[in-house]
Amino acid sequence: MGFVDKLKRGPAFVKEAWAELKKVTWPTRKELVSYTTVVLVTVTLIAIFFAVIDLGISQLLELILKAGK
Repeated sequence: MGFVDKLKRGPAFVKEAWAELKKVTWPTRKELVSYTTVVLVTVTLIAIFFAVIDLGISQLLELILKAGK
């Protein structure tokens, strides 16, 4: 399939994509706020978890390296 053939299929693709978007059940504002809150809280908790793990590993390595001197 050449470049020109792909260009000719462009409008058909857009039409099909638009038809699929019309079938989507979009979330209500309340659902959207709820889902967004869950994502932000989850990401924050995971970031804190990894920060604590990183700090612990750093402290452990520092302790090991000081003991080796």
